Amino acid sequence: MDDRQLSFKILNRIEHDKAYSNLVLNNYLTQYKAQIYSAAFVTALVYGVIERKITLDYVLSGYLSQPIKKLKPEVHTILRMGVYQLKFMDNVPASAAVNESVKLSRSCGCSFASGLINSVLRKIAESDIIYPNTDDKIFNMSVRFSCPESLVKQFCDDYGEECAKGILSGFLKSSDVNIRVNTLKTDALSLIKLFEDKKIHCEKASSVENHIRVKNFGSLENMPEYKNGLFHVQDVSSALCVKALELKENMTFIDLCSAPGGKSFTAAQYMNNKGKIYAFDLYEHRTRLIKEGAKRLGTDIIDARTGDASVLNESLISSADRVLADVPCSGLGIIGRKPEIRYKDLSFVDKLTDLQYNILINASEYVKAGGLLVYSTCSLSKKENDCVCDRFLENNKNYEKHGDYVTLMPHINETDGFFYAVFRRKDFG
Repeated sequence: MDDRQLSFKILNRIEHDKAYSNLVLNNYLTQYKAQIYSAAFVTALVYGVIERKITLDYVLSGYLSQPIKKLKPEVHTILRMGVYQLKFMDNVPASAAVNESVKLSRSCGCSFASGLINSVLRKIAESDIIYPNTDDKIFNMSVRFSCPESLVKQFCDDYGEECAKGILSGFLKSSDVNIRVNTLKTDALSLIKLFEDKKIHCEKASSVENHIRVKNFGSLENMPEYKNGLFHVQDVSSALCVKALELKENMTFIDLCSAPGGKSFTAAQYMNNKGKIYAFDLYEHRTRLIKEGAKRLGTDIIDARTGDASVLNESLISSADRVLADVPCSGLGIIGRKPEIRYKDLSFVDKLTDLQYNILINASEYVKAGGLLVYSTCSLSKKENDCVCDRFLENNKNYEKHGDYVTLMPHINETDGFFYAVFRRKDFG
């Protein structure tokens, strides 16, 4: 099985089963590791086709005599792959993109369509993409940025047209991997030196201390530095959220919805491994991830437990100096890393907000007088962010804002899309 055959197999599986792209991709790359030439090529092609589906179909529709929906799914996938290679992969010669697509059609039982595939892709190879420039700006943006019109409209309504364009373009840029230096074992300069000795390009993050941006590298988890606990993978946005907690040694910190535990790990480092962290998650297999990570990083102040954040735990009332409610959310800020999120039906956002508010209410009960409560999401939906927090402040007069709400955006902050708000408990009233 060559690289394009595997990419075809993965894309069909994701499309048919509505499966998470990262899970299917990782499973297939592991299973066929010995048969493929470049895992990087497969990854780029799979993710690229998923994130550019709307644009690819718009291009194809100009060269087909029949509606796209009448194409056999396998033929549709091959055509999408071909167009993506032609228009968005600079290192693939046009002849290879066309010829390998025809070859793929023959190897997967779609020989009947090889003539169509050859003809359509050759015509597309000879022309530039002409994006729509109609009076319908939402439609134009939907095609250019490959996002459903409903999501484009939501971002425009929440942030204005120009900012929405920035957000959507930010999702299409390749993102670096960000890691948090484990200050319990090393420091940033020492870790950067170890990376540079391996010819891995990296640099300090500018917006938060002890974070490093790593460029164009594969699986960091296979490095001995990772296995020895010198760092954990964490976006800068999450690090800024933890920093906002103003953690100090010997505090008690509760991290609700914690798994896989990255924010608790960073918190333990801010606390210099002194104090107590209770890290909760709903399922035992996820709390196990927290325990394994804490052990690898060499911190022993994290007590990982199963617990439902939507149910009040009376034993924790008024017990913590700091509480983090990093609530379940739509993920509309991490589309750049999980491209299929953009195609979700937005009605599910409305179903989340009551759960998010309920978790925030419960979290507020665990904070001592004078303590801080942080609410966060990896979403850029104001319904999940500002609106939930405004509702909380309106109904909980014993809390006040501790600084402004913070919304981080990929095109401005070079982070995931992320939101956090900090509240201070005034009293027990």
